[in-house]
Amino acid sequence: MTSLLNTEAISQSRYSAEPYPHFLGAGLLREEAIPALRRDFPNITKPGYLTVDDVDLKGSFRALIDQLESPELTEVLSKRFGIDLHPYPRLTTIMKQSQPKYGVIHTDGPSKVMTMLVYMNDAWQEGEGGRLRALYNGTDYEPYACEVPPTMGTVFGFLRTDNSWHGHRPFAGERRVVQIAWIKDQKELERKRRRNGFAQILKGVFGR
Repeated sequence: MTSLLNTEAISQSRYSAEPYPHFLGAGLLREEAIPALRRDFPNITKPGYLTVDDVDLKGSFRALIDQLESPELTEVLSKRFGIDLHPYPRLTTIMKQSQPKYGVIHTDGPSKVMTMLVYMNDAWQEGEGGRLRALYNGTDYEPYACEVPPTMGTVFGFLRTDNSWHGHRPFAGERRVVQIAWIKDQKELERKRRRNGFAQILKGVFGR
């Protein structure tokens, strides 16, 4: 299989342990792969994150998910963070539509070990909402340790800690991102899948 990923974007990314271990890189998606990935991105109309099981994957985008979930990429991430991520199951979700209520500052739950976000938007305006920030506390968007431009091939990863605060200012509209989370165990993974499915049902019923 032809690689769609430039994993050096992770291994050579900007890394910091403050305020919690995280990295920010660019160019994860190979330039020659981008037109097909743009074409094959799922036609998602619901807001929020959907699990890969709830999305019609095809073509290059299906191949991308396979490579993002591969042991080879997990090994690259394990080396970047200095911990073995292989024992942990993964939960992969996809977002296309964002709502203003998303991005509230949070740390993620203790069932998560590590999270990686891959952005797939062609452009993003400076100063616009939807730019994820690594933060120092649970209340303030400023100051921030880093700000993530959600543009094509940008990759951001972090270890979950009690102070892994992150969030973004409100944004409504198309915001394409793939999120892969490494979860503590299979039981927690299944619980998260059920919860995500229930949340999507509620959105379908109530339209929110």
